[in-house]
Order: sequence, then structure tokens, then C-alpha cells
Amino acid sequence: MLSRLETMVLQGNAGLPLPAIRQQISSALDIIIHLSRLRDKSRRTMEITEVLGCKNGEIQLNPLFVFKETQGSTLEKVQGRLVRTGNPLYNDYKLRLSGMHSGL
Repeated sequence: MLSRLETMVLQGNAGLPLPAIRQQISSALDIIIHLSRLRDKSRRTMEITEVLGCKNGEIQLNPLFVFKETQGSTLEKVQGRLVRTGNPLYNDYKLRLSGMHSGL
């Protein structure tokens, strides 16, 4: 999911090694919302993922919601919905600061 972002930074000729880029990405992002264009040309949210940090040079992700296609889908019309993975939200600090409760 993050390889495209890593590639863009590498192409920017900043001269940073990949582990440093990954560390910066993981410290800059809290939540990633992955959108995609599907076969019926619609755009859907495919995944909502929490960024946990960087460990051993790899960005650690915690998927919270994923798109599941339903049986009613056809080639012409994709049907589905976001489904909770059951993984808890670990970094809810900013939500609590704003007075919100994550509920995840």
C-alpha cells in the first residue's frame, strides 16, 4: 500500500535511504484511507488502516476496515461494503484529545 509513496520520495532525489524514508512516512501518518477505481469505474474506499510505526525497517500497519464485495456484484456493477476487521485502534490519543471516543 505504501510502496508508491516510497517510490515518489526516492524519485525526488532527496538522497535518503529507504529505512529513513519509511521511518518518516510512519511518523507522519496516523491513518491511511485507500481508495481505488473498480472494474465498473466507480471509486470506493478499499481499506482503512492505522499506521503503527516502523519496526525493523518495515512500516507496521493495522487494518481496521476492508472492502468486501457482495454476491450481488456483476461485471457491470460492483456492490459491497466496508467491514470491520476486529482489530483494535491502538493510537487513539488524538481522538481522545479532541473529546472523541474511537469505539474501535
